Amino acid sequence: MALPKLTDEQRRANLERAKRSRHERAALKASLKEGSIGVADVLADTRQCAQGMRVYDLLRSLPGYGKVKAGELMESLHIAESRRVRGLGARQREALLDALGK
Repeated sequence: MALPKLTDEQRRANLERAKRSRHERAALKASLKEGSIGVADVLADTRQCAQGMRVYDLLRSLPGYGKVKAGELMESLHIAESRRVRGLGARQREALLDALGK
């Protein structure tokens, strides 16, 4: 696979966009951890930072959920560990909210 040839300006713009996405995702995770927003809010959020987040990372951001508990929940709901929020089906979203009691 050939790498695209980008100008320095395009490369800087892409790096800046990636940096902004990381900061937005970090802020979203912090809001989940402190409880100012819930999982239902993230699932309904249409922003790229929310839709591109892995479900596993979303669960890990919740208070009381670590690696094991998040992994077990995802396994019980038949959600792949690599699944992103935008890739969840309607039934998976509903099952996730039911399991979390939201």
